[in-house]
Amino acid sequence: MKQSKIAITGGLGSGKTAVSDIIRELGFPVFSCDEINRKLWVDPSYLSLLQQTFPDCLTHGNPDRKKISARVFSDKNALKQLNDIAHPRIMQNLLREMEQHPISFGEVPLLYENGYASLFDYIIAVRREKESRIRSVVLRDGATRAEALARMAQQLDPVQLEKMNCIIIDNNGSLEHLKCSVRNVLCDLNIL
Repeated sequence: MKQSKIAITGGLGSGKTAVSDIIRELGFPVFSCDEINRKLWVDPSYLSLLQQTFPDCLTHGNPDRKKISARVFSDKNALKQLNDIAHPRIMQNLLREMEQHPISFGEVPLLYENGYASLFDYIIAVRREKESRIRSVVLRDGATRAEALARMAQQLDPVQLEKMNCIIIDNNGSLEHLKCSVRNVLCDLNIL
């Protein structure tokens, strides 16, 4: 197989990280937009942009993630502002890391929503039943059900994945079933 960049995407709480972990266990490099975003939060120039854009979301003069999150998920304009600041930087770093490997995977939460699908050779989309996703987000993030639903409302409806050029993995069973599904997809792509 030629050099391939493969995206792993899906809605909030769908199981993208579980799929990424399985792929890592199989020996492939997987890079995460969320991890890259965490690294940006120590970059002074990035923090300065956030301070200028969200001056009402500071704690002791520094951008406060929880305040910014609450703001952007209740205000579409603020969400667009944050996306315009963060996503180009995240994607630039992600692609730079991925290009160092013949086959690499990138966990990209808002791939379709932000128009990044064309940057990848293949796309694996993880889909999961809505109530399971909500429970996962509430447990993982300490979010309320309403907060989880508000965040999910900003994302592509999983039903729309049927219309996209992607390989869908349904994550509604056991971890063993998910592992088997991931292996099957990688075999179909001639990677395993």
